[in-house]
Amino acid sequence: MKFYGIFEQGSKINQVICAVLINLPVLSYGASTGWMSPMTLLLQSEDSPKGVPLTDSEISWMAAVPYLVCVPFDLIMGVMGDKLGRKISLIFISLVSAASWILLLSSFNIWCLIIARAFVGITMAGCYVTCTTYTKEISDNSIRGALGCLLILFQTTGNLFMYVIGDLLSYKLILWVCLTIPTVHVVVFLFMPESPSYLVKKGRVEDASKALAWLRCESENDAKVQEEIDIIRKEQRNDEASKFALKTMFTDKILRRAFQIAMVATIAREVCGAVPVLNFAGDIFKLASNDTGLVLSPNQQAMLLGVVQVVGSALASSIVEKSGRKPLLLLSSLVSGLSMCALGSWFLLRDLGIGAPSWVPLMTLCLCIFCDSSGLQPISIVLAGEIFSFKYRGIVMAITMSCASFTDFLQLLFFKPLATAVGIHVAFYFFGVICLLMSLYVILVIPETKARCLEDIYKDLLKSKKVKKIEENELTKV
Repeated sequence: MKFYGIFEQGSKINQVICAVLINLPVLSYGASTGWMSPMTLLLQSEDSPKGVPLTDSEISWMAAVPYLVCVPFDLIMGVMGDKLGRKISLIFISLVSAASWILLLSSFNIWCLIIARAFVGITMAGCYVTCTTYTKEISDNSIRGALGCLLILFQTTGNLFMYVIGDLLSYKLILWVCLTIPTVHVVVFLFMPESPSYLVKKGRVEDASKALAWLRCESENDAKVQEEIDIIRKEQRNDEASKFALKTMFTDKILRRAFQIAMVATIAREVCGAVPVLNFAGDIFKLASNDTGLVLSPNQQAMLLGVVQVVGSALASSIVEKSGRKPLLLLSSLVSGLSMCALGSWFLLRDLGIGAPSWVPLMTLCLCIFCDSSGLQPISIVLAGEIFSFKYRGIVMAITMSCASFTDFLQLLFFKPLATAVGIHVAFYFFGVICLLMSLYVILVIPETKARCLEDIYKDLLKSKKVKKIEENELTKV
C-alpha cells in the first residue's frame, strides 16, 4: 500500500483517495433523496410501474419517513462508530443503501416502498455522523476543511445525478445503476485504513502508525507521523479523565460552549429556508414563468437547483482552506438572510397587488440554495467535527444531526399549512431573520478553526466573555 513510489513522499493524495471513498455512500444517499423528485411524477401518473397511481398520502409517507428514522439512528450510528470503528460502520451504511435499492427493485407494495425509504434514513444518519468524523480523523490539518466539504459536494452531485438519469432512463434501469454505487464501495473500501484515532483508542498504536503513514505518504518511523500519533494519544489520555462523555459536555464550561456553537450552527443551517424553498420551487418557478415566459418542467427545475447546489458545494470545497471557516459561514448566512427577506417581500408585494420584478423569485431561490450548499451546510458540519476531541466527536455529531432531522421533519410537515394560515411572506421573513442572526452569532461567538489544533481553539473559547476565569487544569481535561 505504499504509494510514494508513484507519488511524492509527503503527498496528500492518499488522504484525498480515502476521503473520496469515505464519501461514496453519500453519493448513493444523495441519489436516494433526489429519487423522490422524478419518481413521484412517474409513480403518481397513469403510467405508474405499480399499475395504479400512488396517493398523496403514500407519497408523503415515502418522503417523510427517512427523517423520522434518521433521528434515533443518528445516535445509534454515533455509538456504533465508537464501539465497532468508523470503517465497519461505513461498510454497514453501504450495505443498508444497497438493501434500499434492492427493495425498490423487488416490489411495488407500498409497505415495501416505505421500508426502502426508511433505510434511506439509516443511510442519512450514517453519512452525516460517520462520514464526517471519519473524514476529519484521516485528514491533515491543512486540508481537513476541504475534505470535510466533500460530504455536501457528493450529496448534491448525487441529487443532480438522479435528476439527470431520472429524465433519461427507465424506472428499473435507474435502480440498477444506483445499486452499483454501494456495491462497488463495499468491495473497494475493504482496502482502506481504519481511523488512526479509533486504532489508538483500542490500543493498536502500531496499526495506527501504519495507517497514518499510508495516509501521509511517509514511513512509519517518520518524525511527523510519530508526533501526530503522540498528539492523538495525549488527546485521548485527557479524555480518559472523565467517564461520562454526555454529562461532561454539559458540566464542563468549555465543552458546553463548544456544544452550543455546534448546535446553533446545525439548527441555523436547517432553518435557513433551503428545505421549504426546495419544496416550493415548483410554485415559485410557475409564478415567475407567468411574466417572463420561462417554461421549465418540474424535472428541469430540479436539475437547475441541482446544478446550483453542486456549484456551491464545489466552491466551498475549493476555497475553504484559503478563506477560512468563519468568513465563509458569515458571508453565506448574510446573503441567505437577505435573499430570504427579498423573497418574502416579493410575495408580500404580490399579495398586495403591487408589481414586482419577475426575476426576483428565481434569483433569490438560487441564492438561497447556493448559500446553503456553499457555506451553511458544509461549514457547520466541518466546524462541529473540529471543535471536539475523539471522545465527544461522535456523540456531538449524533445529537446535532438528530435535532437537524427532527427540524426538517417538522418543516416538511407544517410549512405549507402555516404558510397558508399566516402568509408565505411571513415564513420567508422568519427564515431571513434567522440567517441574519446567525451572521451576527458568527461574528461574536464562533472562533476560526482553520488549520488549528483543538487546544488553540479551546483557548479562544476560554477568552470568551461568557467563559470567565476557568482554571488551566480544567482546560487540560478536554
